[in-house]
Amino acid sequence: MIQSGTRRTVAVIGDQGAPEGTRNYSLGQQVGALLCEAGFRVVTGGLGGIMEAASRGARECPAWTPGTVIALLPGFDPERANAWADVVVPTGLDHLRNSLVAQADAVVAIGGGAGTLTEIALAWIYRRPIVALRVDGWSGELADRRIDDRVRYDTIPDDRVFGAGDAAEAVKIVRERIEQYSRRHSRIR
Repeated sequence: MIQSGTRRTVAVIGDQGAPEGTRNYSLGQQVGALLCEAGFRVVTGGLGGIMEAASRGARECPAWTPGTVIALLPGFDPERANAWADVVVPTGLDHLRNSLVAQADAVVAIGGGAGTLTEIALAWIYRRPIVALRVDGWSGELADRRIDDRVRYDTIPDDRVFGAGDAAEAVKIVRERIEQYSRRHSRIR
């Protein structure tokens, strides 16, 4: 259980190759800024594309404070982090670092390929709330669907990957749902 007063973390995941100026990059910036404005810490894999966009959005938000933008890098070199990260953790875990990203208190997905798919699947297993923007990529494929038939919470009959049409809706869902998802993964059952 999260202690009172602790700032919640929200991972923003998605296409590492989304270039600045594209719709998905803009969505990532908007999500990062709105999460920061709502008082959340923003966690990403620390590299480019959606990770950079969300980090940038949070860092440029007037509500930003040091320690708001956390980058969990796949390699050992902290210099690989995007320029907008505050806290850089070079994990050395390569793709296995996706498991760390998926441990955030909630996850927002924007597009994405196989790496994003693994993070969504892990967040599902770890009982995290997941919001997926309805755009091309795995977020669009999985929006408004369940990953499998497991019952993650008896008290949440509409549990699923919650679809969102834009950044504001995505953050609204996170704010409304995050307290319902308080259980933590303890072991494989």
